[in-house]
Amino acid sequence: MKTILFVLLGYCSGSVLFADLAGSLFGKKELLQKSEDKNPGTVNAFRYCGFWCGIVTLLGDLAKGMVPVRLYIQQAPQEDWALALILAAPVLGHAFPLFRRFQGGKGVAVTFGVLLGLCPYALPVTVFAAIFIVLSTVLRVEPTFQRTALAYLLTAAILGLKAEPAVRVGFLAITAVVCLRLHMSPEPRERLEIKPIWIR
Repeated sequence: MKTILFVLLGYCSGSVLFADLAGSLFGKKELLQKSEDKNPGTVNAFRYCGFWCGIVTLLGDLAKGMVPVRLYIQQAPQEDWALALILAAPVLGHAFPLFRRFQGGKGVAVTFGVLLGLCPYALPVTVFAAIFIVLSTVLRVEPTFQRTALAYLLTAAILGLKAEPAVRVGFLAITAVVCLRLHMSPEPRERLEIKPIWIR
């Protein structure tokens, strides 16, 4: 029963889309609607609604992933297999939100929040952040949605070898949710390109 309650808490927490809330707060929600991929997430909040709207969205998306995980870990051992469900629930809520007809965002910031909730066990968030940095700076992976999918798949592969079992399964579930959301995104499907950043 406790696990079910925390999964529901995580899903409902994830379903709160801070990009929509911040857009309304700053009177720029209509700008967010004009984004190419219709993604109510942190990047579009910064890009279409401005710095402060983006900051509010980022902090909200991090918190809604981190808080349910932290609350659960305080009451259960980290090796508890139910942790896999708790990790995936906020990302599922963000990607397929109850309050927005199941049309949500990609879930990158929420994923970082979920992984930060595992700290001081920092391996998962460190690997995820490092891969995103490499794919954005050392290598130039375009288009963005393919970079995101590749980052999740590589992280899932590395955590599959190194992480705690429940975290391994949880991140695999997160990867499946995010890849499904990316597949359903209306943004144009450009050809995948991977080049070192110093090659134009």
